[in-house]
Amino acid sequence: MRARWAMRPREAWRHAHGWTLEQVADRITTRATARPGDALAADASLVAKWEKWPRSGGRRPTMRVLDVLADIFGCTPADLLDWEDRQALPAADVRRLTSPASSAPPSVADSTSPAEPDIAPSTVVLVHQVAEESATWAAWAETSNVGDIALEQLLADIRALSRDYLTGDPLTVFVSVRSLRDRVFKLTEGRQYPRQSADLYAAAGYLCTLLAWISSDLGQLRDAETQGRAAWLCAELAGHDDLRAWVLSTRSKIAFWSGNKRDAIGYARRGAEYGAQGSVPILLALQEADAWSTLGATREARDALNRAAEARNRMTGIDDIGGLFTCLDFRRSNYNAAVLPRIGDSAAALRESETALADPHPQPYGTLAQVRISQGFAHLDLDQPDGAVEALRPVLALPPERRLDTVTRRLRELALILARSPLGGSSPGRSLQTEIEAWHLNALPRTLALAPGNDADPV
Repeated sequence: MRARWAMRPREAWRHAHGWTLEQVADRITTRATARPGDALAADASLVAKWEKWPRSGGRRPTMRVLDVLADIFGCTPADLLDWEDRQALPAADVRRLTSPASSAPPSVADSTSPAEPDIAPSTVVLVHQVAEESATWAAWAETSNVGDIALEQLLADIRALSRDYLTGDPLTVFVSVRSLRDRVFKLTEGRQYPRQSADLYAAAGYLCTLLAWISSDLGQLRDAETQGRAAWLCAELAGHDDLRAWVLSTRSKIAFWSGNKRDAIGYARRGAEYGAQGSVPILLALQEADAWSTLGATREARDALNRAAEARNRMTGIDDIGGLFTCLDFRRSNYNAAVLPRIGDSAAALRESETALADPHPQPYGTLAQVRISQGFAHLDLDQPDGAVEALRPVLALPPERRLDTVTRRLRELALILARSPLGGSSPGRSLQTEIEAWHLNALPRTLALAPGNDADPV
């Protein structure tokens, strides 16, 4: 039976008697309690573990257990062990098995006789057994469901997705980020070294942050807030200050577009307190300036812009993820160009936007669109309607799937200013307003808001 069905010896003896695990457990308990002062209790789960040993998931049966099993099955303890078992047994147990006293199965009648001196473990054997127990625990503790190479690959995948979002289709990237997040969540349910667990939580945090940012760009601000809270938990579990700063930057952005400008300022300031490496301190200061400027707080906005410039000059380290999680000069110019007209310096805003647009390198389409809108704002404020129309042409040419919520909202703001400007009553002005309205109706966030099953308000 052992050879044919690849059973362990103790399992084979049980099946030979036609017994279930529960029946063997009951017999062990009954037989053991018949021996005064040496009770032994068992259940089906424990019997199964004794049968599996020394393989994975098993538990080594003591000589006391082997004696009782041999008594039940009508064999000797040695019959319940094969070569694999003997290799894993303590040396003292092997010696007992080979002694003459072990050749006959124990019986209840024999149980009242004095115990053999070598049955009780000596101090050396006891120490050895305790060491084996520690070794067993150590073997369990050192197991991990993720290795350093796998963690390195996860980080590389996150970097790639963060870059892809700047130039790719937002919904396609969103689905890919979700898939990778689910893989990381599954890994966190297993066992790892503490440092590996921290790395997994950091990976999950960056992915949730990316999902939060994309969700807000799609106009789903409540869902973005949920992702932001999950990202913050991951950052806390990972103990990762750079991630904390990026999460708070993302939550500042969500609060800003939700109309909670004071919360946006609070998140930005909290993020700056972590002294993160790379460019996130620049972005946090810019976000604070953006929020202050919409509240009409000119001095506070100017101070925040100055702090952003200082943060750029003293930036240390690099952005570990990059892509969306970086704030290079073009992104900084976008914020500057948006803030400056609100605090009365449209000429500086126009210079900032024109300098940024003169950069020949490819730029993220969302940021590029916002810089052009800021350029249009500045032209309108400076009574240069032709320049405003020219600045907006590339924005109005964006395909619907690239009309992000941030771009849509800023273009709507510009349309309101346009309507109140001298250009608004002219034929070109009315034509431009019509184009903006039609552009808005086909924007991705509005399409999603009107989709079946979405209870969000159309934007």
